[in-house]
Amino acid sequence: MRSAAIATALLASTFSVSNVSAATPTLNVYTYDSFVSEWGPGPQLKSAFEAQCSCVLNFVAAEDGVSILNRARIEKSATEADVLLGLDLGLIQEASELGLVQTHQVDTSALKSELSWSSAEFVPFDYGHFAFIYDSRKISSPAASLDELIRSDASLIYQDPRTSTPGQGMMLWVNAAYGDQSATAWREIADNTETVTKGWWEAYSLFLEGGADYVLSYTTSPAYHVVAEGVDHYKAAAFSEGHIAQVEVAGISAYTDQAELANEFLRFLISPEAQAIIPVTNWMLPVIDGVELPEIFDNLVTPTTLGFSPAEIAANRKGWINEWRDAAAN
Repeated sequence: MRSAAIATALLASTFSVSNVSAATPTLNVYTYDSFVSEWGPGPQLKSAFEAQCSCVLNFVAAEDGVSILNRARIEKSATEADVLLGLDLGLIQEASELGLVQTHQVDTSALKSELSWSSAEFVPFDYGHFAFIYDSRKISSPAASLDELIRSDASLIYQDPRTSTPGQGMMLWVNAAYGDQSATAWREIADNTETVTKGWWEAYSLFLEGGADYVLSYTTSPAYHVVAEGVDHYKAAAFSEGHIAQVEVAGISAYTDQAELANEFLRFLISPEAQAIIPVTNWMLPVIDGVELPEIFDNLVTPTTLGFSPAEIAANRKGWINEWRDAAAN
């Protein structure tokens, strides 16, 4: 009788645990690899969101934002993604036109006015400007413009625009600065290029190992080195013609069966709690006011903004990539 009672109790306990497990929803978020690294915002955001959502937040990493879009485009209705996190202004038009996302239900009125945000499908979670980073111990007179950098003999590392949002930012930068002379500029850049990587992390790691004089990253990258490492010799070169801005966004998959939970997650991303985490782990700027930042953020390069609208990028992206590929191969 006693063994039977124990068996019955164990069965009931197992059934109860199983029911609890089955009732706990999982939110699958496609994002990029540095976001979910141990030093990125992913782990802290996961803990904070799970504490309030009674859910499991599951990050699925790709190499970069372009890779996220490519994966979602290939998978279509077979995707496991509930949220796409890490697209940017250069990708949202295409994601929308492909029908990969749905309208969100998030109040974005608290976003910084400078973002002028009006999208009904995407919610920004951070922003910044692309920049070339250099080591001031090695370079005392950095290039003061993109043209000066291209015409110098400095070695460069940047990312592939087919797979990387920074690489795409580089492509936009060249086209904004050179227009119909972009192919010529790309051929000059090729002479200085040490390597082109698939994603940001690989490029920046190679730079830190001494692989080139400059690497394409962000104006905020020096803040990481000051706060996390206590060193201030990594600098962002300020270019006179301006810099390309990046606004990173999250959107809800058109195919999710967790739309309510996905909306809750997007609301969380722009909450004071999440916004306090992201700048000092993803090393970008917060999208709401009132976030306390380390002092170094006050001393970063504050460039004028170059760029194109999402519609202009979507209309020209394929042609610009082909132009880059043809010129870089010569």
